Amino acid sequence: MNSKWVFFIIVLITAVLFGIAVFGLKIGGLEIKGAGQMRYGIDIRGGVEATYEPRDLGRKPTENELQAVRTIIETRMDAKNITDRDVTIDKSNGKVIVRFPWKSDEANFDPQQAVAELGETARLTFKDPDGGIILEGNDVAKCAARLSPADNEPVVDLDLSPAGAEKFAKATGRLVGQNINIYMDESLISTATVMTQITGGNAQITRLGSLEAAVSLANKISSGALPYSLVVKNCNIISPTLGSNALAVMVMAGKVAFILVCLFMLAYYRLPGLVACIALILQVTGQLLALSVPQFTLTLPGIAGLILSVGMGVDANIIVSERIKEELNAGKTLLRAIETGFERAFSAVFDGNITVIIVAIILIIFGSGAMLSFGYTLLCGVIMNFIAGVTASRLMIRSLANFKALRLPQYFGARRAAQ
Repeated sequence: MNSKWVFFIIVLITAVLFGIAVFGLKIGGLEIKGAGQMRYGIDIRGGVEATYEPRDLGRKPTENELQAVRTIIETRMDAKNITDRDVTIDKSNGKVIVRFPWKSDEANFDPQQAVAELGETARLTFKDPDGGIILEGNDVAKCAARLSPADNEPVVDLDLSPAGAEKFAKATGRLVGQNINIYMDESLISTATVMTQITGGNAQITRLGSLEAAVSLANKISSGALPYSLVVKNCNIISPTLGSNALAVMVMAGKVAFILVCLFMLAYYRLPGLVACIALILQVTGQLLALSVPQFTLTLPGIAGLILSVGMGVDANIIVSERIKEELNAGKTLLRAIETGFERAFSAVFDGNITVIIVAIILIIFGSGAMLSFGYTLLCGVIMNFIAGVTASRLMIRSLANFKALRLPQYFGARRAAQ
């Protein structure tokens, strides 16, 4: 792609994506929230603190049961990209205390309404027509809604644990033609008819009417693995730990730093510096979209990951620009210097970024909360560095090099005339 217009096409794409990242986009059912509508962490925007207690358990929960509740709540939060949270257990009183940030579009700031986002707190059971318990929530390893490819009808797929599969096989063997009722505590949420004995631990619920109903049922089943029913008490509002003006200060500092970096790149590297500034804008835009589209919680560690990856993007552009200048000073033509410069700089850029990618993936896999937020923003930033700082930069510089008026040596910092 040596066309002169590639540079302008990339600039146009960058401008459009930047506008979407900042202001958002809403077309029909598609909605992408802008930077101002991100979900910010407790440290930036505040949030909710809620205390979960057993409902009609008749005894104090065991430590293992409390740990199970904590794990389930954290898993739900991970699934909703709520990475800034604090889930602690009070062993002496049998309580679980949860702290998490507001939604991005929260308007009422009602703690009770916010807690509903974490899902059902009732005990899930599968019962036979006589009321006998067949399965409990922790017997379901995985649950998901989808459209059946055979008839395009909504279904809910159940993957059972080994113990659950054995119990379900015995129950369905004696209940062919009868109903299995699914309850949240004492509330009936669904009824399914057993068509045949189900073995192997994989079951399917059909005749759900709509995909929305299937998704709702799947979410309730997935959230029902609690070892006992919970009731939420003592909901409180948490103030931002960094103060209400912290975000505005951080944004202003980021803008000033970005402008200073761009001015330095323009003054020292000239034309490659201009390309580097556009590539950095594209990189930051990609990171903002990676946060706003899935509504991933942006925390202070997450901002640190974003800043670190931008710094690596600047470093990559400096390495490339220096290599191009060295090749020009060695007597090569401009086009050859650009190709050789990128080729010889790529190994250094690749080595530096691939090690960061490995670390970021490890943080995402094994980390949670703030560590997960940092790893996610860092990984997105490094990936965007390859896309913007390497690929897009190369295409833009090659495109500009096709304009004869831009081949003067001072535009690339060289000491000799480019050919």
